[in-house]
Amino acid sequence: MAETIEPRTLRGFRDYLPRAMAAREWLLERARQVYRSYGFLPIDTPALEYAEILLGKGGAESDKLVYRFLDHGDRDVALRFDLTVPFARFAGQHIAELGTPFKRYHMGPVWRGENTGQGRYREFWQCDFDTIGTSSNAADIEIVLVIHDLFVALGFEQFHIRVNNRLLLNGLLQELGLQERSAAVLRSLDKLPKAGLESTRQEIVSGGVDAEKTDRLLAWATGSAETTETLARLAGTFKDNGQIQDGTARLRELFDVALAVGVAPQRIQLDLSIARGLDYYTGTICETFLNDLPEIGSVCSGGRYDNLAGLYTRQRLPGVGASLGLDRLLAAMEKLGQLPGGDPPAPVFIVQFDPAHLADYFRMAEKVRALGWGAVVFPDAKKIGAQLQYAERHDFRVALIAGPDEFAKGTWKIKDLRRRLETVVAESEVAAGIAHILSERPPS
Repeated sequence: MAETIEPRTLRGFRDYLPRAMAAREWLLERARQVYRSYGFLPIDTPALEYAEILLGKGGAESDKLVYRFLDHGDRDVALRFDLTVPFARFAGQHIAELGTPFKRYHMGPVWRGENTGQGRYREFWQCDFDTIGTSSNAADIEIVLVIHDLFVALGFEQFHIRVNNRLLLNGLLQELGLQERSAAVLRSLDKLPKAGLESTRQEIVSGGVDAEKTDRLLAWATGSAETTETLARLAGTFKDNGQIQDGTARLRELFDVALAVGVAPQRIQLDLSIARGLDYYTGTICETFLNDLPEIGSVCSGGRYDNLAGLYTRQRLPGVGASLGLDRLLAAMEKLGQLPGGDPPAPVFIVQFDPAHLADYFRMAEKVRALGWGAVVFPDAKKIGAQLQYAERHDFRVALIAGPDEFAKGTWKIKDLRRRLETVVAESEVAAGIAHILSERPPS
């Protein structure tokens, strides 16, 4: 006999049992509903891309996390580390057919060989939505509004979206004469919420930036003044800096529109320390946090990337979008006790009392499904108690029971498995009995 293989999963990867998988599907469906309500259309791209498509787009730190290998044809390939870079390639390849602006959503797994932690895995799902082919600030604003509506649809009340603009940050670096070091400085600045002020300061200084300039940058980034006051102060201080003027104007418009459509002011906050670590961002950037679990990090983030698609086409295709980190959000919801549950997809359980009537049980199951409810026939004619115990364990709501006596009379027993109440009805009344237990209107 062959030796038994120990069943185990790779570190950073996970299996999804039914309850967690049902919660994932629930989140995916809510996200689809919100994305589609704003006119975003579904697409998909391959998990594998040529390595040159992916490498060098998110920066050196991002490249270190890419799963890269030679395939059976000795081609240099890599697993996608996000859904944005493949979308830029997709747009460069298909935009003539799609037209601009093009709004897409894409849900699927991505892979990063990074350190694992709470809600952080090496294989995880992202739920992206993007608009490409326009540099309008309206597209940036819409991305933030979609995030807001998404979290409301998911049942969250305590959350906030932190926004910034790379134009503003680039302008500040220009004022400090640090344009040549901007990528490294912004990557360090992006670590500020986790690393803390002093650690971030040391990292920037150790990278060759003057301590006085570092302190000025961090003072700007960590100021606590009210949003309108902060933007006005920056615009007034740097009147001759076009990037700062443009960045502050775009942010002011974003806050004005959010207020006009009824978004609570505390839900969208200015945070000048938000930098987003990926190198391809060029404008508006945002990150979303749960007020009751800030330590889990951002659960939905993104921003504007005006030059990424230009790597794959000569047509100018500025874009903006965001990504919901599905697995991290699920981990957060589980910790907060907010993991969505609900009834199973098939709430009706049909006991196999007498194997001689197997066809009758399947006939009833088909009748129930035709009325819009899921139904399961138990595969073995075990004792009724064992079958009902199975049904309760798996959260069925209704059990239908019939043996020779019931079939002779044309009746069925209907059992409410939560209240443990049983009634006997004519077969013609089974639908009404199920509907009553499920608190639904009987099908016509």
